[in-house]
Amino acid sequence: MSGVSILEELRPRAFAVAYRMLGSVSEAEDIVQEALLRLHNTLEQGERIESPRAYLSTVVTRLCIDQLRSARARRESYVGEWLPEPLVDDGGRSDPADQAEMADSLSLAFLVLLESLTPEQRAAFLLREVFDYPYEQIAAIIGTGEDNTRQLVSRARRHVDEGKPRFEASQQQREQLARSFLAAVSNGDLQALEELLAHDVVLHGDGGGKVRAIPRPVHGRAKVARVLMSGIRAAEAFGGWSLRKVEVNGQPGAMVFDAAGKLLAVVVLDIADGQIQAVRSIANPDKLRHLVAPAR
Repeated sequence: MSGVSILEELRPRAFAVAYRMLGSVSEAEDIVQEALLRLHNTLEQGERIESPRAYLSTVVTRLCIDQLRSARARRESYVGEWLPEPLVDDGGRSDPADQAEMADSLSLAFLVLLESLTPEQRAAFLLREVFDYPYEQIAAIIGTGEDNTRQLVSRARRHVDEGKPRFEASQQQREQLARSFLAAVSNGDLQALEELLAHDVVLHGDGGGKVRAIPRPVHGRAKVARVLMSGIRAAEAFGGWSLRKVEVNGQPGAMVFDAAGKLLAVVVLDIADGQIQAVRSIANPDKLRHLVAPAR
C-alpha cells in the first residue's frame, strides 16, 4: 500500500477524534490535515514509524488539546450560546449499530457536555470511552502517567454520567416524532407543536452574533412553541422558507432554507420518553460553511 493510501485510510479515524475533541468541523479538518502532513514528512524522511495510526492519534490529540486551550478565551467572549458545528447526513443510515454509535458519541448534547471538561480530561475520556484505547497508550499520547490518566478518565466519566443526554431507544418512534414536529412547524400548527414537546423542553440557539438568534436558552413547552412560531412568521415575512429532513450528528433534524435556497440554519431534536426534550438551532453562518446549501 502506498504512502498516500495509508494517509487516506487513516484520515476518517483522525477526523473522528478531532471532531469530538473540538466540536468544530473546520478546525478538525485543519488539525487532521496538519497531522497527516507531519506523518507524510516523517515517512518521506525515511524515519521508521511502527504504527502510523498511533503516531497520527498522538499528533491529532496533542494539537486538539492546544487548540482547546487557546479556544477557552474565545468561547467565553462568544456572543450568545455556543453550539458545535453540525455534521449532516441526508442520505439516511441503515446500520443500527452505526446509528447507536452516532447518537452516543456525536450528539450535540453530548459534545456540549464535553465542553465543561478540561482539555486533558476530554482527550483521556474520549480515547478511552469512545475509541477504546488502553490507559498506557492514552498516557503516552497526552504526556502523563498511567495513574493520572485513570484519574482523568474517572473524573470525566463521573461528570458525563451526571449530565449524559437520554435518547429515544426506538428508531421508529424517533423518526415519527421528528416527522410530526416538522409537519407542525411547516403548517404553523401551534397546538400540534406543543403536544410534541416535553413540559420542560429547552430551545437552544447559536447565531454567534452574526445572525438573529435567541440570546439564551428558552425553557418550557408554551414558550418554546411560541418562539419557534415567531421565527417561522419572520421567515415567511422575508419571502418564505423550506425544510429538508436530515440526520444531524446521529439525531433527527432538518436544514432550513430561505426562498432562494440559501441555508439559514440546521435544527436538531433530542427525543426521549416519547417527547422532544430539546431543540437546537445552529444559524451562525461560519458553522454552516461546510454544508451543501442548495435546496432540493
